[in-house]
Amino acid sequence: MDVINTLGRRKSSIARVYLSKGKGEVTINGRPAKEYFPVPTLQVKLNRPFVLTETEGQYDVKVNVGGGGISGQVEAVRLGIARALVEENEEFKPLLKSEGLMTRDPRMVERKKFGQKKARKKFQFSKR
Repeated sequence: MDVINTLGRRKSSIARVYLSKGKGEVTINGRPAKEYFPVPTLQVKLNRPFVLTETEGQYDVKVNVGGGGISGQVEAVRLGIARALVEENEEFKPLLKSEGLMTRDPRMVERKKFGQKKARKKFQFSKR
């Protein structure tokens, strides 16, 4: 098996994931995953594809991620990992799809409109 290269996106975060056989080391932007995502809930989200497919500790993952905040970044990485696992083994697809890990979340920040305070909020209206 060579290195599998996939892409994950969420909000304005983009993650390039490189999956290869190994000891289970996850490196994000040159740092260990536990250091890059110190919050336990984010670490659980990150490892979810491996837990579902029972492949923990079998693959090394290198990730380049940028844009957005840490929550969007971890979900972008998770999508990239799930796509890479499916590319490695097609039998994982129904399992990951049923958990919603194969779906790219299309929700983005709505743009601010001119003549308004924010995307939906308006300036106070004065009748007189």
